Amino acid sequence: MDITTDTQQPAPSRTPQPPAAEDTRAGRGVTRPGDRIFVGLSRGSGILVLVIMAAIAAFLTYRAVLAIGEDEANFFTSFEWNPTGSPPEFGIAVLAYGTVVSSIIAMAIAVPVSVGIALFITHYAPRKLGGLIGYVIDLLAAVPSIVYGLWGALVLVPHLNGLYGWLDEYLGWTGIFEWNGGAGRSLLTVGILLAIMILPIITNVSREVFRQVPRMHEEAALALGATRWEVIRMSVLPFGRSGVISASMLGLGRALGETMAVAMVLSPTFDITPSLLDPGGGTFAQNIASKFNEATQMGRDALIASGLVLFVITLLVNGGARMIIARRKEYSGANA
Repeated sequence: MDITTDTQQPAPSRTPQPPAAEDTRAGRGVTRPGDRIFVGLSRGSGILVLVIMAAIAAFLTYRAVLAIGEDEANFFTSFEWNPTGSPPEFGIAVLAYGTVVSSIIAMAIAVPVSVGIALFITHYAPRKLGGLIGYVIDLLAAVPSIVYGLWGALVLVPHLNGLYGWLDEYLGWTGIFEWNGGAGRSLLTVGILLAIMILPIITNVSREVFRQVPRMHEEAALALGATRWEVIRMSVLPFGRSGVISASMLGLGRALGETMAVAMVLSPTFDITPSLLDPGGGTFAQNIASKFNEATQMGRDALIASGLVLFVITLLVNGGARMIIARRKEYSGANA
């Protein structure tokens, strides 16, 4: 006997789909008043920053053109600074050299030490000890520049004679570390002082970046038999590389523009010597701070022209840092 069964196919279940999310980028699809206000304020803030930067650049460029038009010397290569002379002669060769050299010295000292401190706090030190060291580093970041300058002039400069003598004895043959005696008010002293000043900035940012390393990355490396140093080298440093570069650029920005501390330590002269231990030299910020109040109208325009060069150097440094970070964006925390 044939048995016919009426098999009913169950109707496909329809899972209710959530409503499509509104695209709020660039103000599209924003319907709530609070969202519209927030988008407007955000856009306005970004535009305001660009307007301020453009206004600063326009002002510096205008005053610089007036000064350079009256300059009888080569503005980029001259070692003279006499904008009140007849005719006026001034150049930025000494200032550019001093600014770049002192900043390079500061970065060469501060970056390795800062990264080492950040790694020690986050991966080696006990919690209480790490918290104490971090607190001390935060205090260093709060010290005013004038205090660093006083300490550098009264404490650091007199106590560097031993180091200068050692460098002259063993490395003086290079010419870079030749020392003829005298006070250590040189670019090397300025670089050491700047390194101490930017160390808290680089350390704090690097510390926070290293704390964001995914725990599973470190545990996976340990599970494969890696040592503590291998974990740091293979997991922590690649992850935090872009953050360390950003921290270094923040520190470099302060080193390039530091004024009071450099003015109190450096013995300025408009001359370039091959030795880093000889007194003399100058930086853009130090020269502007020390001569602006007593400068004539022409002298102020000349100082503003040198400020424009410092402004351009800062923009180039920041642009270079962004290019480096963009090339290594696979190591950023957002893509980890």
